[in-house]
Amino acid sequence: MQRTQSPLLARLARLNPTTVFLATLVLVLVALFAPGPAGGAVLLLLAVGLVWLMALTWPVQRPASRVLRLVMLTLLITVALAKLL
Repeated sequence: MQRTQSPLLARLARLNPTTVFLATLVLVLVALFAPGPAGGAVLLLLAVGLVWLMALTWPVQRPASRVLRLVMLTLLITVALAKLL
């Protein structure tokens, strides 16, 4: 069974990886330096986006990559919850 790619995923695939990395880095740094709950909320929103992307790309990831991504996601959610509390 072949799945059709959504227009949003096609658009994301065309983005420059360096630009996406730098934008994400800026978002994480702003969230880390933002006061308590505001920064935690931004980090949780980022985590939700990453969970969505991981769910879509899970079948094509190597097992080692899956483990690393899950560890990084767990760290992100831990930091976000720590900032919220």
